[in-house]
Amino acid sequence: MADRMTVPVIAAMAFAIVAALLAGLALVQRRKLRQLADQSETAKPQPVAAGNSVNGARTMLSAMREPALLHGERIEAVNDAFARTVGIPAPDLVGRSLDELVTGEYAQLTTLAVSRALAGEAGPGLVEVEFADAHGQVTRLELTANPLKEATGRRVLFTAEEMLPRREAAAGEGAPERSQLALDSLGEGLLTTDAHGIVDYINRSAELLTGIRREDAIGRPFGALIGFVDEHDRRPLPDPVEQCLGAGSRVNLGRRALLIARMSGNELGIEATASPIRGASGDIAGVAVMLHDVSELRGITQQMSYQASHDALTGLVNRREFERRLQEALEVARGGRQAHVMCYLDLDRFKAVNDTSGHLAGDNMLREVAALIREAVRDSDTVARLGGDEFGVLLVGCPLEKARQIADDVWRAISEYRFVWKDRIFSVGVSIGLVELTGESNSLEEIMNAADSACYVAKKQGDSHIHVYSSHDEAVARSRGEIHWLQRLQAALRDGFFELYIQPIEPTRPGSTGGPAMEVFVRLHDEGQPVQPAEFFPAAERYRLMSLIDRWVLSSALAALTAGAIRLPPGRSLSINVSGQTLADATFLEFVVDELDRTGVQPPQICFEVSETSVIANLEQARRFIDVLHGMGCRFALDDFGSDLGGFANLKTLPMDYVKIGGEFMRDLGRDSVNQAMVSAVVGMARTLNFRLVAEQIEDLAALEAARAMGIDFVQGHAIGRPRPLAPAA
Repeated sequence: MADRMTVPVIAAMAFAIVAALLAGLALVQRRKLRQLADQSETAKPQPVAAGNSVNGARTMLSAMREPALLHGERIEAVNDAFARTVGIPAPDLVGRSLDELVTGEYAQLTTLAVSRALAGEAGPGLVEVEFADAHGQVTRLELTANPLKEATGRRVLFTAEEMLPRREAAAGEGAPERSQLALDSLGEGLLTTDAHGIVDYINRSAELLTGIRREDAIGRPFGALIGFVDEHDRRPLPDPVEQCLGAGSRVNLGRRALLIARMSGNELGIEATASPIRGASGDIAGVAVMLHDVSELRGITQQMSYQASHDALTGLVNRREFERRLQEALEVARGGRQAHVMCYLDLDRFKAVNDTSGHLAGDNMLREVAALIREAVRDSDTVARLGGDEFGVLLVGCPLEKARQIADDVWRAISEYRFVWKDRIFSVGVSIGLVELTGESNSLEEIMNAADSACYVAKKQGDSHIHVYSSHDEAVARSRGEIHWLQRLQAALRDGFFELYIQPIEPTRPGSTGGPAMEVFVRLHDEGQPVQPAEFFPAAERYRLMSLIDRWVLSSALAALTAGAIRLPPGRSLSINVSGQTLADATFLEFVVDELDRTGVQPPQICFEVSETSVIANLEQARRFIDVLHGMGCRFALDDFGSDLGGFANLKTLPMDYVKIGGEFMRDLGRDSVNQAMVSAVVGMARTLNFRLVAEQIEDLAALEAARAMGIDFVQGHAIGRPRPLAPAA
């Protein structure tokens, strides 16, 4: 009987299962789109604003073929398919709640379904409702709720399927003809075969997808027309029609299937489902193959995956992807199956390119250096840009001696490289640290730190810029923590991650004239949070960066004075700290004079604060710095006075204007008799030298009243005002 079935009969039977096939494909598409949305949210470093989330939802909805809407407290977005299905324009749907749109008898059920989905509670997966448009036309839908948990709160993605009335065709209506027209109108490709796998029908969409004409397909075996391969390794996949006929059940090809039309050679990303067509007796009469084009969706997925794992500037893998591959290599090494080597590369003299020729030149140089590194290693190795001018190389299955040779090749290629930008020629170098991944290797973080430490040692060696990490190298081990700060400070100086804070200084007696009005401090911004100087100053001092930081503070403060972001009362000054390293820098004095000339700030508006210990350690250089600038009109304050009274004999010969009493003496000044005695002694000595006094760290009213009673001229601390970020000029 099956052999005698005609094409119209088979087409009619196929039409009966099309709705089920489309529902299955829609479910697969919905799951993939939700996975894509989840991956996009995971790749973001920070939660997006509510408006961006809704825009992203609209983009996702517009990509869906099935009717769908996004519901929060109210409907936030709908796609065109949903608006067409219910016969209500999209603008009339957005902003309303779902229970307002359904007919009365379904309102309570809809309210319950939405509230449960928003609350994350278990509820019915499918809800049947009816919508009525402005003309009274009723549309019956089956809604599926998909709760979404986002950074801005919970939302529900509702997908809809129209429920059509079922009835038997009347005699003479030409149902087989209409069924074939309906199949030809489907957006999905559909082919049917007989019980022997011979194609007996192909709809218009399938012709367009495969490039095979109907007259060429009818009467030929399905496998002779279409083949499938895995899109990654090109491995042939089994014929779904043969599988379906053999198993007697539905067959779904994997998500990585690639369709190959044997006659035209066309290749297309496809999701294919083969379902058995059964006759009245239950015997398999043929197979219906549904083809769903997912090439665009796969392209978007692949593009997002690439962007999430690669550096946009150089095209190398980024730090996140490098660490993922390094973790995989570490697990292999722990299993004793293979050893690997990681290289940490830090360019030398890169900052000079950015400073003299700008970031565009620096970006071009980084691209060229990335290509040099890629050419010097093996095809199986991974090269990554870890950030700034730092690169990482993972040498897979590479003995340590071979890794040393590859590192030599990289070092030589970069050392011989010359970067040309306009009328300038730059030469750069590179320092390389190596660490071996073995069965004894610990965590990923320790491997990265060890490679970083080895790179630091290589940079310090001078004669050799390549160093293999040793766990017994105590000097390297001690430097690990500070190297982290070194990189952050270098990036802050390069990319402007420092920020000025100001704290007010007030006179203790109304009507006082002159004196400092406020002090500027520097903060390092790390992941949006201000970092106190006590955390990064030790590393800055070790790596001789204090002079660069002090120069940035001075330039920024003078610029703020010029722009009006800092406004000083008449006769008052702005206090700026100068470190011991900067005092020892013979070029800093010239820098200060040049900055004062360039900005036009008057010298009496600036008060430099220097500490006792830094002055004593650099007495001759400090004396010249203070004498010259004081002669120009700048003011000077001796900071933390009392921390080293043994140097008092040297300090009394310096032209100081103010003495700042250390905060350790001002704590609990209203109650601590010992601190009161120490402050009285400091006040007496300062008066003898004609210095005016500033008390730091005045934290409460008791300390403020005690300082005023003891004759201190100016006070500073949280009781007066906390440090705050410098606001831009109005």
